[in-house]
Amino acid sequence: MECSWKTLLLLVCTSLGVQYTAIRSLHDSFSGPCQDSTHCQGRQGKEQRWKSLCGDSHVPDETSAVTTRKHILLFAQTRSGSSFTGQLFNQHPGIFYVFEPLFHVQQAFTNSSSRLQRALDGRTLLGAYRDLLLNLYNCDISFLESYIRPEPQDHMTGAFFRRSSSHALCTPPVCQEGGEEILAGQPDEVWCPKKCQALNLTLASQACQARSHVAIKTVRIPEIGDLRTLSEDPRLDLRIVHLVRDPRAILTSRMTAFAGKFRAWKIWNATGRQPRYVDLTQITRTCRDIEYSVETSLQKPTWLRGRYLLVRYEDLALNPEEKSKEIYRFLGLDLHQRVHTWIAHNTNGTVPSSSEWNYKYSTTRDSKATAQSWRVHLNFDIVKTVQSLCNRTLALLGYKLVQSVEELRNITKSLMEPRM
Repeated sequence: MECSWKTLLLLVCTSLGVQYTAIRSLHDSFSGPCQDSTHCQGRQGKEQRWKSLCGDSHVPDETSAVTTRKHILLFAQTRSGSSFTGQLFNQHPGIFYVFEPLFHVQQAFTNSSSRLQRALDGRTLLGAYRDLLLNLYNCDISFLESYIRPEPQDHMTGAFFRRSSSHALCTPPVCQEGGEEILAGQPDEVWCPKKCQALNLTLASQACQARSHVAIKTVRIPEIGDLRTLSEDPRLDLRIVHLVRDPRAILTSRMTAFAGKFRAWKIWNATGRQPRYVDLTQITRTCRDIEYSVETSLQKPTWLRGRYLLVRYEDLALNPEEKSKEIYRFLGLDLHQRVHTWIAHNTNGTVPSSSEWNYKYSTTRDSKATAQSWRVHLNFDIVKTVQSLCNRTLALLGYKLVQSVEELRNITKSLMEPRM
């Protein structure tokens, strides 16, 4: 077998306990008058629909929320600017920030034996995600040990995914070598694991408990409805920051970051001829998930009220200070000076425009230029295809269509409708 008996037992128990652990999908558990987006559009205009997400019912009472521990989830799709956005939480000294811990769960399920894997379904995986998030929000970092490979010994591991993206895991008391030098700069992919060596998960739990709030970034949960159980859990004060991005930009970034997986798209982009084997679901699935999540939030279900904020990455990139203040107001927290400083130092970068293409998780950039860079790199035929496949998603989020190459390349003309 490819996995240990401990892993096997864990996954079998997870599968058997799916009724308890699985995150309920809104497709099954929520029925509302506005399930069909075209019906919704007939009932109210796009601008009114968008403004409804910014209504008072979606903003928590700051006076009552400031004194409580916030459990923050940055909910996004792959290559939507979530690494950049996550730094708004990572830079706050009162927030314990964890970058993509669900990676370990996904890897453990993927690498399990084929017989067991056939017995698992997406709902079971979501249940495992839910249990891990719940435990991490309660600072039980050791819960991850069942998923990390190779398995930690004496609560020590050198395989914690992207540890260096969390200041809390690279500074005292977790890492005695860490200090102001790392807090003053970017999370360093080499410095942290080299200087800090193995991660002590017990110390990590203690560091989490010592901080006032916990924030987690994930791109592995498909739809907002999959978070309903966590949102309704009385043990949590969950705040969901839903980050979205223009699907045309998402595809462009994925083609560069995951060249092997998006090889057919890259050939199409380079030649202008669509390969017969190009997998269109690599973008249509993303658009479907975004659309469903936003449509769900527009219905204002009780389990999301005061717990959900929709943020367009482009708005954040163009006005990072203003949007960051909006995010922190939603959380009921003060925007710490360290976050202000990071924004000033990392949104007007002088790095070459190709840097984002060479480094998957770069967060130092000229944010305004980065938000528009896809318009220079993406073939117009692909743009037209994405616009056709994701038309409803683009309209819902306020992204304008382009009708010509000239319109696409003219980056002085915004492709975003104003939104609150």
